Amino acid sequence: MSLWFTEKQTDSFGITAKVKRTLHSEKTEFQQLDIFETEEFGNMLTLDGMVMTTEKDEFVYHEMMVHVPLFTHPNPRKILVVGGGDGGVIREILKHPSVTSVVQVEIDSKVVEYSKKYLSGFAENIVDTRFDLRIEDGYMHILESENEYDVILVDSTEPVGPAANLFTKGFYAGISKALKDDGILVAQSDNPWFKGDLIQTVIKDVKEIFPITKLYACNIPTYPSGLWTFTIGSKKHDPLNIDKDRFYDTGSKYYTKEIHNAAFVLPKFVSDLCND
Repeated sequence: MSLWFTEKQTDSFGITAKVKRTLHSEKTEFQQLDIFETEEFGNMLTLDGMVMTTEKDEFVYHEMMVHVPLFTHPNPRKILVVGGGDGGVIREILKHPSVTSVVQVEIDSKVVEYSKKYLSGFAENIVDTRFDLRIEDGYMHILESENEYDVILVDSTEPVGPAANLFTKGFYAGISKALKDDGILVAQSDNPWFKGDLIQTVIKDVKEIFPITKLYACNIPTYPSGLWTFTIGSKKHDPLNIDKDRFYDTGSKYYTKEIHNAAFVLPKFVSDLCND
């Protein structure tokens, strides 16, 4: 008999993967954490029954979250990551030589611990003096920071449980305060097929705080619908007005300087979510 994992993405739709074995299962202080070895996507991390990342397709999410804002900013030096305990975002940030400091604030130490153990190719071997991991509440860290960071990346789960506060207008306002005068925010903003109302809310809230606000998208097969979005809020720098000489090779498998611009070309029904 085969073993399958199913993420119920709506009341009437889900995604299913054949599982070879369960590598770890634990109810942490904050959420249900499971890591499966799957036939198709390699090792898969799930939190509260939702797919967070897999070995096969993780590079898409992590490259697109990091390289779009870090190439948009002319001199990204001090970076904050809220969440992202699997380490993929950290791996991509450290490819940028201008970066002098990366602070990661992750609320659940177990996500970090078991990602290092079971998610190969993420951040298990990172030894870099620029990197500072803090196990604490990202929401509180933002509230206590001011004029400190060049780029802030919100690598959160969906807006449930410990991540619910990371999708509020007050949180985005706190991020603006924590950023320097030309700082940039990027937050994952879910998918337009099932969470169009969430995208509308996030775009509206970020637009009221950041003068330059845009949505961009990429394809991630294990995320709901496969079409995933990020919201960028910038105080000064437009991601679609970049000196092309600024780009350099990061060894990416998805992100390119052409993809950088193309990601902002949205299907009309998605673009309408940003304009309604």
